[in-house]
Amino acid sequence: MNSMTCKAVVLLSGGLDSVYNLYASEKKWPNQVRALLFNYGQRAWENEKKAATDFSQSLNIPLQVIDIKSLFSEDKSSLTSSSSVPTDEVNIDDLRASQASAKKVWVSNRNGVFLNIGACFAEKWQADYVVPGFNAEEAVTFPDNSEEYIEKMNACLKLSTSNGVQIHCFSQKMEKVSIMREALKLGVDPEKIWSCYYNGAKICERCESCQRFLRALKANQ
Repeated sequence: MNSMTCKAVVLLSGGLDSVYNLYASEKKWPNQVRALLFNYGQRAWENEKKAATDFSQSLNIPLQVIDIKSLFSEDKSSLTSSSSVPTDEVNIDDLRASQASAKKVWVSNRNGVFLNIGACFAEKWQADYVVPGFNAEEAVTFPDNSEEYIEKMNACLKLSTSNGVQIHCFSQKMEKVSIMREALKLGVDPEKIWSCYYNGAKICERCESCQRFLRALKANQ
C-alpha cells in the first residue's frame, strides 16, 4: 500500500462494533485499510488505546491516534466528566431506561466530529470510505448510529470532499448478537475487546455497554 493511499479509513475504538468493522474492512479490502483512534478525554481511554493497538497490529493495519481532548474539555457527558456512568439501573430491554442512559453518556456531536475528521484523512489518503462502528440495536437510542444519519452525512460528504468520500458500515443493520457471531468467524478475540465505559483492570460488567457486550458473547457460546 502506498504510504499516502488506502481504500478505507476505519474509526477504531477497541469495542466490539469497531473491531468487527476493522476485520470486515481488511477482509473486503486487503492491505488497503488504515485506522484512526480518537482520544476525546474519555475515561476508558487507556484501555481503548490498548485494545485498538492490539487489534490493528494483529492485522498489520496502520493506526493513527488523534488527540481532540480540548474540543470536549467542557462536555458534561459521564464519559468525559466526573459524573457517574449509569450502571445497574440500566435495563437494556427497557427502552426508557436505555434512553435515560443515552442522555447521560451522550458526548456533544462526537460521531459527527469523528466522521468529518475521518473523511478529511480519507480524502488526503485517497480513500473511498470512512468505516464507523454503528449498529441497529443502539440506533434506537442513539440517532447518530442510524441509517438515516449515514445517508444524510453521505450527502454532505459528497459536497465537502473532492473525491466524494462515503461512510460504509458493515454492522449498520445488525444487532450485537449478530455482530459478535460474525466477529468470531473473522477471528476476533473477544477477551481483547474493550466495550466498557469505565477504565479498570477488567470490564465493569454493569454499564449498558458491558451488558450488551456480555449478552452478545453469551448468546454465541
